[in-house]
Amino acid sequence: MAIVSDLLSWMAFGLPAFLFVITVVVFFHELGHFAMARFFGVSIEAFSIGFGRELLGWTDRHGTRWKIAWLPLGGYVRFTGDADVSSRPDHQALADMKKRSIAGAHAPGSGADTWRDTLHAKPLYQRALVAAAGPLANFILAITIFTCVFMFTPQPFEPPVIAEITAGSAAEAAGLKVGDVIRQVDRQPIRHYSDLQRIVGTSSGREISIAITREGTDRELVATPRATEITDDAGVKHSIGLLGIKDRFEPLGLAQAFVRATITTGEMIGQTLGYFGKLIVGHASPNELSGPLGIAKASGDFAAAGFMALLNLTALISVAIGFANLLPIPVLDGGHLLYYGFEAVLGRPLGERAQEVGFRLGLAFVLCLMLLATFNDLVRFNLF
Repeated sequence: MAIVSDLLSWMAFGLPAFLFVITVVVFFHELGHFAMARFFGVSIEAFSIGFGRELLGWTDRHGTRWKIAWLPLGGYVRFTGDADVSSRPDHQALADMKKRSIAGAHAPGSGADTWRDTLHAKPLYQRALVAAAGPLANFILAITIFTCVFMFTPQPFEPPVIAEITAGSAAEAAGLKVGDVIRQVDRQPIRHYSDLQRIVGTSSGREISIAITREGTDRELVATPRATEITDDAGVKHSIGLLGIKDRFEPLGLAQAFVRATITTGEMIGQTLGYFGKLIVGHASPNELSGPLGIAKASGDFAAAGFMALLNLTALISVAIGFANLLPIPVLDGGHLLYYGFEAVLGRPLGERAQEVGFRLGLAFVLCLMLLATFNDLVRFNLF
């Protein structure tokens, strides 16, 4: 009964939050591709949020079909001449259009089906920009959301100023006091609170130096962060180091919020890149990957904490989706950029057979990754 009750509660509260997060992130990702393609005069057949059968749709004056499909776990922009929603070229259709265009059956720009209007006939740099525009839109969305969040919710001082110290904590043992301004930790400069969290979090049980300013005087103390086990929003357990302090908070102006939002987004991209790098060399566990179920649960949890928290999650997911799509895997945007890179070096596109094999391998890899992430979710939620 408890499982049924939790499921009903999630469907009433968490499901709308999940659909909000996914729809916003996917819409802006695809809008990036769409806007860049439209700028270069590319003919676009469809703009879809979700996959499968169309639930709602309309056709704009350019002939593009805008639609919402029944499976809201992604989306796509389909260009004229694409074989499928992954923007894999339909070589036969493109060849036929090119013949008709050359033969004069359609003057350039006279019809939506002319070869010159297809993405695949555009210069290499334009195709690359169209592919990169989706992830870029995700990063811009994240910066925009973070800017709003930082403006309307109090943010930590920069550099951090201690507002509270937990009794019996590592900070108290080190002699830190309320009002201390933290300038450096382990000889590394501390610009904002996330720097402090990053260094301290990976230093449990190890002595670290802490340079502070107290009442106008610079001092240096030594602290040993204490190992503490936490569970993140996806249900994954981590052991991190904690000092036992709380930072002071203040609201930010537009300029400050934008700068901090840009830095935060850049740091998230760097941390994600670092994780995938460790994953490749075997220094990180694939069990930390989270799939749709994990995102769905986190959506409900964040929504329960308030709309600003849900917006914050949306920004986090947007960065993750943008980064993931830049991975050099065929069927993803990064795979298209990889192919374009080969084309730039070779002076011609890769052969049809090589592209086809790459797309098939890329699709298989992405499906396996999604299955692994979903399995991780099921294990975390004790459903497997």
